[in-house]
Amino acid sequence: MATVTEQAILNHLGRIIEKKSGKDIVSLGMVTGLVIKEGNVAFALEIDPKDAGEMEILRKEAEQAVYGMDGVTSVSVVLTAEKAAAQAQPQQPQAPQQPQQKPEVPGVAAIIAVASGKGGVGKSTCSVNLALGLQAQGLNVGILDADIYGPSLPRMLGLTGKPKTTDGKKLEPMEKWGLKVMSMGFLVEEDTPMIWRGPMVMSALQQMIFDVNWGELDVLVVDMPPGTGDAQLTMAQRVPLTGAVIVSTPQDIALLDARKGLNMFRKVEVPVLGVIENMSYFLCPSCGDRSDIFGHGGAKQTAEQLGVDFLGEVPLHMQIRETSDAGTPITAIEPDSDHAKIYKALAAKVQDKIEAELANSGPAFVVE
Repeated sequence: MATVTEQAILNHLGRIIEKKSGKDIVSLGMVTGLVIKEGNVAFALEIDPKDAGEMEILRKEAEQAVYGMDGVTSVSVVLTAEKAAAQAQPQQPQAPQQPQQKPEVPGVAAIIAVASGKGGVGKSTCSVNLALGLQAQGLNVGILDADIYGPSLPRMLGLTGKPKTTDGKKLEPMEKWGLKVMSMGFLVEEDTPMIWRGPMVMSALQQMIFDVNWGELDVLVVDMPPGTGDAQLTMAQRVPLTGAVIVSTPQDIALLDARKGLNMFRKVEVPVLGVIENMSYFLCPSCGDRSDIFGHGGAKQTAEQLGVDFLGEVPLHMQIRETSDAGTPITAIEPDSDHAKIYKALAAKVQDKIEAELANSGPAFVVE
């Protein structure tokens, strides 16, 4: 297979003309954020937001031009209005608009976001083991790594390689431990920084949801990036989330941030399915003694104060950390262990919540 170079891609894109100016998209400086990894190509087109409709045609043209190159196996092109936004004059605050109708993801019955107000609370570990716990309930489950800046699922699931495409338009998810998986980490090197601005991230996230052939899934678990920024709002406002699970540790500072995340979902009318207290207590691997290193019970108390369900506690234990780092999640390799049973119990509660939400909006899925 021929090696794809940045210059070769730019040469191909230089043949595409932006009709209003009559100039090619490369000389106009529209092509940004070009990333190449083993035949997988991703880049953004800088546009004026008012031209977004007609620029979608240009995006597809650019995508097809690069996909036709020898050695290219997949292409992801996103539209971003970063330059236009930077040049725009400050405007007076406007009244909130009515939420737009969110498009459905074909074949996916329910989508849940696993979120946290801050990083370092073990959200990704919870996401992976929660997804495996749902699978243990007999469901078809996928998991999306929505943390563009710090994708961790490839390592946590022990996945290498890159996703393929059969038509040049939709990527086929990777598979491991019975889960269908998609992550930006498949398309870039692990130590490569993603220097992308907000609009590029938002467009990339939408494509990783809607331009992936998920097949028939009962549940798609979305491992959200930490915080309450553009990426989180994009997922909450533009993706048909069935609900959200908030992960926090017991410390006061973590709980403050967890409140922000919970309130964000409430403001965009995404149901909060419940709160998980991770690293709830430390179990000594030698003697079995329990220590409340970070305090204890704060997440349960916060959930009660905010009127949402408390789903349960997960301990801080070396075995959970070691299996996650090794790409062999404990719920997959030791399904009968005490820790796996905790995640399965959490998953059972989340499944009940999902079915209740689906019953309110349409037919619930049934596990036979």
